[in-house]
Amino acid sequence: MSLIILDRDGVINHDSDDFIKSPAEWEPIDGSLEAIARLNYAGYRVVVITNQSGIARGLFDVDTLTKIHSKMRRMLAQVGGKIEAVLYCPHGPDDECSCRKPQDGAYLELSSRLRIDLKDVPAVGDSLRDLQAAQSVGAKAILVKTGKGLNTLEGGIPEGVAVYDDLAAAVNSLLEATD
Repeated sequence: MSLIILDRDGVINHDSDDFIKSPAEWEPIDGSLEAIARLNYAGYRVVVITNQSGIARGLFDVDTLTKIHSKMRRMLAQVGGKIEAVLYCPHGPDDECSCRKPQDGAYLELSSRLRIDLKDVPAVGDSLRDLQAAQSVGAKAILVKTGKGLNTLEGGIPEGVAVYDDLAAAVNSLLEATD
């Protein structure tokens, strides 16, 4: 079985500069849930690694985050998809934690939990910090143009990063390469 790592906001669901603070604000990007279901059907384990500094900022609490993720999982189940795990960093940008992307702590935790090397594991994100965290553990960083993706692309990205319009296009390419 293969593994893929996804960022959440801007990759699976629409992002907001005001943060996603409630289940009602969590809305999937067209085609993203179906793309995850296609990954599952092709034998991929799907894991989300996401920064959720809204917790540290007092905008929402862990219980609310759990409800947001429950909505995501329910909507995924309706199209035949599932996410195996969600690892999140609740810290703010000034907390100097190792789990907040671009640091690689959450990736290392995943590697330890699953007892696997993340080398060449696809990791899809919409920000430079997503790409940097993935590359720091040898994962294959992929940028999508949804969310903050276009701004990230304009600001410059590391060499060798594949770029796709959205998660569905990235999954199409990934699955075609493994056929």
